[in-house]
Amino acid sequence: MRAKAAGLVLAVLAAAACGGKAPKDVIEASGTIEAVEVLVSSKVAGQVLELRFKEGDRVEAGDALAVVDHAALDIQLRQAQAGVRLAEAQLALLVKGARSEDIGQAEAALAQAATALRSAEDDARRMRELARTGSVTPKQAEDAEARLTVASAQRAAAAEALAKVRRLARPEEVQAAEARLAQAQAAADLLEKTIADCTITAPVAGVVTHKAAERGELVGPGSAVVTLADLDDVFVVIYLAEKDAGRVRLGDPVDIAIDAFPGRAFPGRITYISPEAEFTPKNVQTKEDRVKLVFGVKVGIGNREGLLKPGLPADATLRAVPDGR
Repeated sequence: MRAKAAGLVLAVLAAAACGGKAPKDVIEASGTIEAVEVLVSSKVAGQVLELRFKEGDRVEAGDALAVVDHAALDIQLRQAQAGVRLAEAQLALLVKGARSEDIGQAEAALAQAATALRSAEDDARRMRELARTGSVTPKQAEDAEARLTVASAQRAAAAEALAKVRRLARPEEVQAAEARLAQAQAAADLLEKTIADCTITAPVAGVVTHKAAERGELVGPGSAVVTLADLDDVFVVIYLAEKDAGRVRLGDPVDIAIDAFPGRAFPGRITYISPEAEFTPKNVQTKEDRVKLVFGVKVGIGNREGLLKPGLPADATLRAVPDGR
């Protein structure tokens, strides 16, 4: 939020500048009506498709104010969602394991290898007995032992293959698949957030005081689209000399007079007193007043009727406490 810069701000001190016309316990000063404003900007880049407000409209927090084109983002979102589904499928495959057909094939291969191993064991045992009686040559006995070694290795490999098919994925592989799924989901979530940001909403309730973009214009992140002002509670900033700033307190009542409403006093209260002195703002007309050290005082004014507009000149009358409190 920001306070709109005031126009002419002039401190008129009753005792010093009014020639004694006002009582000593009365301070008079002038300023202009101001309001707290919110500059609503676009968070994304694109072309403005819709403007759902007019200057002077009152809006509530959350109301849609404008829509920025997001057709390209919609396509990217569909692509990201497809990536999420792919990552989910890959993770499910790793977690679920192999198909029953694959497991059946591995089991059959193991059974075949086990049968071959038993046959090789029988052959090797028979050849050993025959070799002791000299019924076979040493070469035949060695071949039988070699076939046994090969059959044993094949049976071990088939058992390992079956275990791998049943297990399919190591824990690290499952963790990697989970990470890929989380990454794909985050990318989709980011696109959904960006698409949601294409609808510019009012962050606070207020009145539209300025339209900064038109339909069809290109806007970028941070580009102003509309200005909202809280006109239910306005304020005026006045400047008091040191001797008068010490005679007022937070919460003190203030009467505000507006030229457009002669004879009517709008009630206000002091909501802020600057802790530091400053020179009177340069837009004050007289050189004598510009070189004075003063304290800024903010006066809050209820404006439920909406009569007080930012920029209206205002005269403030305060009743000071001579000896403090």
